[in-house]
Amino acid sequence: MAPEVLAIVGVFVTIAIVVGATASWAFAWSTPERKRLRAIAQPSASSPLITGEARLIDRPDPVLVKLSRLVPKSPKEMSKLQRRLTRAGYPFFGHVLLYSVAEVALPVGLFVATVALLGFSGGLAPGLFLAALGYVAPSFFVNYKAKNRERAIRNGLPDALDLLTVCVESGSGLDQAIAKAGDELQISHPLLAAELTLVTTEIRAGKPRMEAFRNFASRSGVDEVRTLVGMLVQTDRFGTSVADALRVHADTSRTKRRQLAEERAGKVGVKLVFPLALCLFPALYIVCFGPVVIRIYRALFEGQP
Repeated sequence: MAPEVLAIVGVFVTIAIVVGATASWAFAWSTPERKRLRAIAQPSASSPLITGEARLIDRPDPVLVKLSRLVPKSPKEMSKLQRRLTRAGYPFFGHVLLYSVAEVALPVGLFVATVALLGFSGGLAPGLFLAALGYVAPSFFVNYKAKNRERAIRNGLPDALDLLTVCVESGSGLDQAIAKAGDELQISHPLLAAELTLVTTEIRAGKPRMEAFRNFASRSGVDEVRTLVGMLVQTDRFGTSVADALRVHADTSRTKRRQLAEERAGKVGVKLVFPLALCLFPALYIVCFGPVVIRIYRALFEGQP
């Protein structure tokens, strides 16, 4: 075997071993068992209230305080905007200020940049168009993130309900079952796991369980979650079996998820019409009729057979 081939094979094997070892270490580090051991070893670092962006502080950020004075929105509008951003996955007040500033600064910046590059007469119309586009761009982005988040929570809800049913039937309380589901779903459904962890945190902080569930439904904006919360409220009020109610709701959610998947699969044929008409058919016409057109052109205008 040539030395060049041996070198290529050696480099390939080395890269494969390094990538495989790195992936194996990453998956082993993120397993629920390792996370649970790290949480036991460092209990203060496992609290979602003091890690990352959600850590507790003594006083508000002075930069955010200055920006809040420049935002031209009433407290009622800011509250609505904060609920909307929470559904998109941005629950902090800094995100609200950033959205408000972007909604004002982005149109002005695009208009000024366009006029500076093209001149006032030539850049007025494009500048106005880009300014309008910059004004609606943050709203479209937030709506897009909110829809993706709702879809992720809706797809993971049947698995969470199955896990809650297993935990409740094995003898755990509902609070312990929610905490267990939040720990186990961090890899497969991280958004839903974060919401369940937040529900557990609110309950441990002293908030009533039903109020924490209602906050979960308000943050998610998913109809299935609202139905689940209503079912849990009725179960807690009338004292019926939680396991039976969770099992029925899990079957309903799983059936609805399968129906949505079948609906999306049925729309594939219709959606493929436009790519076929715009991409495949022109190339097919060129390949099939191109030689015929060339022969006709030569026969009529150049006198060649």
